Amino acid sequence: MVKNIAIGTGRRKTAVARVFLRDGTGKVVVNGKDIKEYFSTDEQVKTVFRPLLVTSNQNKFDILINVNGGGLNGQAAACLHGLSRALTQVDPNCRAALKANGYLTRDSRMVERKKYGQRGARRRFQFSKR
Repeated sequence: MVKNIAIGTGRRKTAVARVFLRDGTGKVVVNGKDIKEYFSTDEQVKTVFRPLLVTSNQNKFDILINVNGGGLNGQAAACLHGLSRALTQVDPNCRAALKANGYLTRDSRMVERKKYGQRGARRRFQFSKR
């Protein structure tokens, strides 16, 4: 039986990530796939690993991530947020470094809703004088 050391929930836009930290060698699994297999670009993979680099915990933990909702960029940012929260549970001393980089702050920007009588959130229908 594998025991979780810490659990962190991260959110971004409509994506929600549940991050489970376990003792291990640095293996990262996202929704049952390897991280490089799940995220299509290197930028997204680097985004997820940023909290580990800042706190120098690269190969100390195995990380299991369940993420759903949103697109891949939002999911990567949600993973970053969740991983940061889980790391603070394991080692409260790394909170300062994570906070300084803004990884513990939930990015609250969301897509603005579409309004009635308009084509989008702000875009109006074309005006016709005649």
